[in-house]
Amino acid sequence: MGVLFLLVLVVGCGGKSEQQADSEAINPQHLALFQPLPEVMASKNNPITKEKVRLGRMLYYEERLSKNHDISCNSCHLLDEFGVDGMATSPGHRGEFGVRNSPTVYNAALHIAQFWDGREPDVEAQAKGPVLNPVEMAMPDEDHVLKVLKSIPGYQAPFVAAFPGEADPITYDNMAKAIGAFERQLVTPDRFDKYLKGDADALTMHEKVGLDTFIEIGCITCHMGAGVGGNLFQKMGLIEAYEMEDTGRFEVTGNETEKYFFKVPSLRNVAETGPYMHDGSLEELAEIVPIMARYQLGKTATENQVADMVAFMEAMTGEIPVDYIQVPELPESGPDTPAPDPS
Repeated sequence: MGVLFLLVLVVGCGGKSEQQADSEAINPQHLALFQPLPEVMASKNNPITKEKVRLGRMLYYEERLSKNHDISCNSCHLLDEFGVDGMATSPGHRGEFGVRNSPTVYNAALHIAQFWDGREPDVEAQAKGPVLNPVEMAMPDEDHVLKVLKSIPGYQAPFVAAFPGEADPITYDNMAKAIGAFERQLVTPDRFDKYLKGDADALTMHEKVGLDTFIEIGCITCHMGAGVGGNLFQKMGLIEAYEMEDTGRFEVTGNETEKYFFKVPSLRNVAETGPYMHDGSLEELAEIVPIMARYQLGKTATENQVADMVAFMEAMTGEIPVDYIQVPELPESGPDTPAPDPS
């Protein structure tokens, strides 16, 4: 759906009283702008199987994929905490901090690309990056990762089951495919999904007013679709310059026109995934909403409008799949498994 069409929909939306918002059936406009979350975020390039998911779950929690055997994917993206660690930026190898906030992995496979700057196309490609990043998990190279995995006897059978027919299934690509398959079922349906599927009472009166305010202010220009964001890149400081050092997507493309562009974050579970912004510099939703209105839309949001929109965003707090994210029993190291290296 083009931005021009979205803006046409926004024009004339007008504010609604709480009584109007509460009494009407599902607003057709809402159905045009958003979609419910899918049950599975499928990929034709990485078909999901139970064997692949089982292996991916193990690898997601596997600390031996880090140089000092003390960091896993779950260290920065805690699955029992809505996929984040609650920190502005995350500590990695030797406690060194990165420069960007660790976003949630829940519903992330829906996004147009991965990382704040969109440098990887999907969750499979994303899974490869942190393992070799010297500030994060700090493994020296792919060969060392494979040496570790192949030295752990208990990983042989799960890799064979996940990638049958391959002469050597323990590869770096297959590691990433398994983690990606696991992440593609990290979906968190919420009350907004129930509303979009036809339950007009799934949202409270206040939340419906907040939804209409969200559209009226113009947030929908960037935050749309099933993820309520995550499907385009946008300049931070689109209407009014926003002071920051990080040049965003420019660091990937070298294109001057993409300076200060970042992937628009999804607002699913946003009430639980702070702090906010690419650098984690803002703590509260009520703080970031008026900033976005001002710098991205040229609007001044009143206190009431901010409170209404925050109420709507809180309605997008989903259900963590508790059984799916249970920490698995990991295999014991073999006699040849490389020792932790804190250097």
